Amino acid sequence: MELQTILIAFGLTMIAGLSTGIGSIMAFFTKRTNTRFLSTALGFSAGVMIYVSFMEMMPQAKEDLIGYHGERLGTLYMLLAFFGGMGFINLIDFLIPEDKNPHEIQDLHELDKKQAGLKRTGILVALSIAIHNFPEGIATFTSALNSMEVALPITFAIAIHNIPEGIAVSVPIYQATGNKKKAFWLSFLSGMAEPVGALVGFLILIPFWTPSINGLILAAVSGIMVFISMDELLPSAQKYGEHHLSIIGLVAGMVVMAASLFLFI
Repeated sequence: MELQTILIAFGLTMIAGLSTGIGSIMAFFTKRTNTRFLSTALGFSAGVMIYVSFMEMMPQAKEDLIGYHGERLGTLYMLLAFFGGMGFINLIDFLIPEDKNPHEIQDLHELDKKQAGLKRTGILVALSIAIHNFPEGIATFTSALNSMEVALPITFAIAIHNIPEGIAVSVPIYQATGNKKKAFWLSFLSGMAEPVGALVGFLILIPFWTPSINGLILAAVSGIMVFISMDELLPSAQKYGEHHLSIIGLVAGMVVMAASLFLFI
């Protein structure tokens, strides 16, 4: 595996993580989030991630695993890895208290109205988001090792959905302390869990990298991305705006992803 490819993969993961900081900055300088745009953008991100998972990553995972283990066993391993990825991210959700889980936040602006414990809320949300960002970092990094055409839209999709997470961290801390720097840096650090996830994945997996490991990781990451899309992105998109906007964004994400991949055939 070329060093340049590895460095680019880390760079894309860093970009995705930095977008939480963008959300934090937006919270300081905008009085009201454009919820219609955010709804469409979140739907778009879900469309990109779902399309890439089923049309690119899963077929590649199946090819790698079948080539290594045979058709029946390879397909079984692919399915187990896919649903295992879903189970892993669902377990993370289960272990985090519902009121501190970024997947369960009903309205980011409701955080403004809390009169007590705002700083604690912000810190706990930051920790929760950091935990969620860890597997997302592995997803971005792994996709970049396999295909830049797939990695770039995944990076964009994850970056978009990290923006409201940055707002969720910075708003309560800023409201509680009046300290923009503290609010920004906590938001920024929660996003840095993504490159940390990529680094851990790199150190643990690269020495043992085989087509079989590659296939298992791709299938598991696909499960993680589909779960995030269904459990976080689409519900959030519908809460922030009109139902139809989120679906339009979803379809647009799939169309753009399909067109971009078609151009690279």
